[in-house]
Amino acid sequence: MKTWYQLSIEEAISSINSTWDGLSSAEIAERRAKFGLNKIPRHKGKSLLSIFFSQFLSPLIYVLIGAAIISFIVSEISDGIFILIIITINAILGTWQEYKAESSAEALQQMIHVHARIKRDGKIITVDAEELVPGDLVLLESGLKIPADLRLIHSNELLVEESLLTGESMAIYKDEKQVFDNELAIGDQINMAFAATTVLKGRGSGIVVHTGSRTEIGKIASSLSTTLPEKPPLVNRMEAFSKNMSVAVLVICTILGVVGYLRGMPATEIFFFMVAAGVSAIPEGLPVALTVALAIGTNRMAKRNVIVRRLPAVEGLGSCTLIASDKTGTLTMDQQSVKTILLPDGKRLTVSGDGYSGNGAITHQDGKAITAADELLFNFLQSALLSNEGILRKLENKWEHSGDAVDVALRALAYKAGQNPAFFTKDISIVQLVPYESENKYSGVFYTIGEQLYFSMKGAVEVVSRHLSHTGKELCFNESEAMAADGFRVLALAAGKVETTDISKIGELELNGLVGLIDPLRPEAIEAINLCREAGIEVAMVTGDHPATALTISKRLGIAGTNDQLMTGKELAAIEQNAPETLLKTIANKTVFARVTPLQKKLIVDSKKALGHYVAVTGDGVNDAPALKSAHIGIAMGSGTDLTKDNSSIIITDNNFASIAAGVEEGRNTYNNLRKIIYLLISTGLAEIVLVAIPIIVGMPLPFKAVQLLWLNLVTNGIQDIALAFEKGDSSVMKQSPRKPNESIFDRQMVLQVFISAGIMSIVTFSCWYLLLNIWHYEEKHARVIVIMLMVFLQNFHVLNCRSESASVFSVKLHHNYVILIGITLAQLVHICAAYMPGLKDMLHLEPISWLEWGLLLPAALLIIAGMELFKTISVINKKGPS
Repeated sequence: MKTWYQLSIEEAISSINSTWDGLSSAEIAERRAKFGLNKIPRHKGKSLLSIFFSQFLSPLIYVLIGAAIISFIVSEISDGIFILIIITINAILGTWQEYKAESSAEALQQMIHVHARIKRDGKIITVDAEELVPGDLVLLESGLKIPADLRLIHSNELLVEESLLTGESMAIYKDEKQVFDNELAIGDQINMAFAATTVLKGRGSGIVVHTGSRTEIGKIASSLSTTLPEKPPLVNRMEAFSKNMSVAVLVICTILGVVGYLRGMPATEIFFFMVAAGVSAIPEGLPVALTVALAIGTNRMAKRNVIVRRLPAVEGLGSCTLIASDKTGTLTMDQQSVKTILLPDGKRLTVSGDGYSGNGAITHQDGKAITAADELLFNFLQSALLSNEGILRKLENKWEHSGDAVDVALRALAYKAGQNPAFFTKDISIVQLVPYESENKYSGVFYTIGEQLYFSMKGAVEVVSRHLSHTGKELCFNESEAMAADGFRVLALAAGKVETTDISKIGELELNGLVGLIDPLRPEAIEAINLCREAGIEVAMVTGDHPATALTISKRLGIAGTNDQLMTGKELAAIEQNAPETLLKTIANKTVFARVTPLQKKLIVDSKKALGHYVAVTGDGVNDAPALKSAHIGIAMGSGTDLTKDNSSIIITDNNFASIAAGVEEGRNTYNNLRKIIYLLISTGLAEIVLVAIPIIVGMPLPFKAVQLLWLNLVTNGIQDIALAFEKGDSSVMKQSPRKPNESIFDRQMVLQVFISAGIMSIVTFSCWYLLLNIWHYEEKHARVIVIMLMVFLQNFHVLNCRSESASVFSVKLHHNYVILIGITLAQLVHICAAYMPGLKDMLHLEPISWLEWGLLLPAALLIIAGMELFKTISVINKKGPS
């Protein structure tokens, strides 16, 4: 069955049972009942309440809720309240951060909700675009958004901007007369117009062939609902950690309960003992600390133009092994610029300045400036500006532009030559314009100077060269091939005397020159790509642009080195259809994908994921949304569409690839800080478990009550672990390889340092407990108060160890994180004050200790620094190996 672009105008009108005067009112209701309203499904933002409740969907939170319930059952009300408070604080922090990010991504434009001028019953009326049905006749004009997919039936210089669907940087001139037999990408269907694209110039009309979810934009939106978002590595790691910890807590409590039973402990005492062990094992402050660390990472990213919509994506970006980037606007400026001019005498001129402004200059190859006073350059610019409908003018301190991108870029040349564009046409009278038509590939103008008639044209080299002399043709072809090989889009300009305005009789013209245009690279993109490569991250370009353009630009950026790294959408479709089993092998070494469709971009992402990559995808158009949702990390551009942003984890506000590299760096630093927090909490928790276990084994009283363990975990330790989240990043992280997505938090280094530090703290604390009770015969309550203070001291010093897993405490500069000093001081003061506060001291079973006791505990606690410094020294020696 033929598709709409394969049908002639008459066939299309007949197939959809419409007419040249549109539908009759009587047919509308029936068609609307069959096809529904012309609107696409839109993402519904999460409410504040749903965001809040989603904070509780974590295995670690389940464990904490279970611990709170048990505490209430055994009448340990204070323990239960403490746990619930920390869970609530965590939920509030997470809700605030996610809601703030959602708000930053709101206020996005609707893609299809517009008004349309249509013809019904032979009359022109304006209706809401939602009321359109297949068969309606829609009228188009400059500035309008196209309300549905149309088979064009008339066009007059109809120029449509389709980059949000195709990724193509250049607008497309439409031609309703064209009929095609072969399969075409959206960007090549020049007899069609698609919903949500914009008319830049001209007029036209078309028959509605698809509405709502059946449009190209609707298909993309519908495909998103079947794509499940990927969980960031941190979520996977924390879920695995929480499950393993839950099992470990259950096993430990069971073992200790059995030991207590064998020693003849009463059942009630065993139960309370198991609760105390469970409280020791569970890092109650971890959810809050992780949320704060991610929030800090989010704020740091925001300062570098990266808005994080979902907190775990902060760390996820640091895990990327591949970034699949759009070309236009991300790696390039998305502004056509003239960079080189070839004059008829063979001289090449260089043009400086990028974008749509008159800033810059035209210079010879030796660097000397050339102005409009030069006759050849004057003639060239006159030809460039005569058939030119672009607008470029300076308003105070900024440039205003509109119209065709090439026309605007050519007008900028006049300013760079030192003159206003009007200067070049002041003595000219326009006789007749020849508008650009896609099948003709040129535009022209008949004009007079005095009594003499002239014709000037600009367009494709192969078209303009037909009207040149043999010498002009030779120069034109030779130089244009060289310019095209350098990645330029080449246009030829010619003019000459004529006798008639009959285009078929214009005769031979003189070459005025060639112009080379390019969408300039972002100056920082090359450095950012090199930085990613040093970090072990591959970069691929995925674009709807022409393959030759994509390959040339990718070589300049360092994304591709050879031609065989390019794959086109046509090649991809052939493999998918004829040999899908070879897809992964074929795609493995490809780094440039050109002329691809939206669903092909998603296929590329899925294939790279299947090859073991952790994939981040950038995009700004609707065509990018499926790939963004399928990727592990979706990165939307700030200038992108709402559909793109809705399906992203991260938004880059300045549309700059360099900001993505900065985000990767911040993501890695955030993960390192998360490890430091986990290291502190798990090592101190393990030390507390040992301190609960040893006394029961040797027949001594417990050194801590359950509520005191909660106090240590949530307050004194909780203040310090949050301080670790403020650690300054290390630039060396961008010289390290990405972490494997399935890599556990607990690698060999983490396990060793946790067990050694926990061992030191438990030995020091239990030794003190034993001496206080059995040697110095302290009263049990006061001995317990002293031991708790010793544990606070150990935590105060151990947090300094946690600032780096390899560097000495004395080499990590304190000014990189003054918050750590505030945290240590605050933890001490809070604990000391708790021993004096009525009500609180009774609830925590605390009382003041003497200054002498406080002073004697200080050197004992320093043993944790000495022990871990020795461990780090030995670890460094082992890594270096024998000399």
